[in-house]
Amino acid sequence: MSTSAGWDHPRTSLHTDHYELTMLQAALQSGAAHRKSVFEAFARRLPDGRRYGIVAGTGRLLEGIANFRFGQPELDYLRRTGVVNDETLEYLAGYSFSGDVWGYPEGEAYFPNSPVLIVESTFAEACILETYVLSVLNHDSAIASAASRMITAAGNRPCIEMGSRRTHEESATAAARAAVIAGFDSTSNLEAGRRYGLKTVGTAAHSFTLLHDTEREAFSAQIAAFGPETTLLVDTYDVEAAVRTAVDLAGSRLGAVRLDSGDLVAQAQWVRLFLDELGNDRTRIVVTSDLDEYAIAALQSAPVDSYGVGTSLVTGSGAPTASMVYKLVSRTDDAGVFTPVAKAAKNKTSKGGRKYALRRLNERGTATHEIVGIGRPSEDDGNDRQLLQQFIKNGELLPGWTGAEGVQRARRRHADTMRELPAVVNRLQRGEAAIPTIYEED
Repeated sequence: MSTSAGWDHPRTSLHTDHYELTMLQAALQSGAAHRKSVFEAFARRLPDGRRYGIVAGTGRLLEGIANFRFGQPELDYLRRTGVVNDETLEYLAGYSFSGDVWGYPEGEAYFPNSPVLIVESTFAEACILETYVLSVLNHDSAIASAASRMITAAGNRPCIEMGSRRTHEESATAAARAAVIAGFDSTSNLEAGRRYGLKTVGTAAHSFTLLHDTEREAFSAQIAAFGPETTLLVDTYDVEAAVRTAVDLAGSRLGAVRLDSGDLVAQAQWVRLFLDELGNDRTRIVVTSDLDEYAIAALQSAPVDSYGVGTSLVTGSGAPTASMVYKLVSRTDDAGVFTPVAKAAKNKTSKGGRKYALRRLNERGTATHEIVGIGRPSEDDGNDRQLLQQFIKNGELLPGWTGAEGVQRARRRHADTMRELPAVVNRLQRGEAAIPTIYEED
């Protein structure tokens, strides 16, 4: 099994809601717990103003499913608190997921009702994964979807994820991973670097300058430690004086200056002119300070070389969850025959049945439709791309989907899928999904 090298993944079995286990107990009591079942994770709608979403978190989820076990500490807690009875505790003591998991690869675009993840197993095995599946996919897909919009707005300029101080420590690590999948160049988060092989970057904050008696002393110390190619933060006091000092100390080899306040468009323009006048035409300009996709788009005309993004990214840029749900869509009856099931409540309807999903492409390789069907897919006319991939088979994790390898695979998938989608996805205004979803039935 390929997992994140050098990281001892903790048990995930209690990252769940109380009612998952009480449902299990009741199903064991009724005798229905071992009916073969198909669960599906999907989003009924996209957040307002979004034309597509990006799947992320699957690799983390697969690692978590592999570690979804009930050891003695977990069982003792459940027994002590009376969450479930002894029969259920006996079942949980031997729990190990033995079914199949299919889904959209990380980095792939999804739309309303896309079958992002399909879990096939017994009801008992699959139902207790609900909370964990949704907590991972909803968070990571929200971050990747926001990151993808930022990457689109940035064009060829790299983006750096630097939002660790604005969210929970584990969320920060997951957010860094999701951002890199969606095209971010690097992260400031060292734990994400360790777990997933991500490129990490960083130099100094304002406190480093304030620590020294003068800005010149601070810059001299940083250059002495990291060489003239370092990035110097130039807005602690006076930007013009700081740029002049930076060039005086580092010369033409100065790597970059970072701007973190003020009117970034105007400031970047005159700093670029000033650097050029001083002979530093190769010194780059990095901008930070509460950037989101709209601020990045506004900076397109400015001579900026890269963007550092924090708060907006790790909070989903206004959409902190992908709003995915996890629903039972098919299960066997007493005769062992699969039958579709679906919720019929107003505004929360779903389509029963085990799904397939295809992306239809035209002769130019541009996506025109997403086809979601029930039963067997129609014969491929040569322009369809299969979306669902198998991640787990008979309880065994298939290689290539987790760890650093999984991140790089997902990053390539995101780049490919963005080339497939119509140019309209580049627009940030409100609108319908970038491509329509067509439903087919056997």
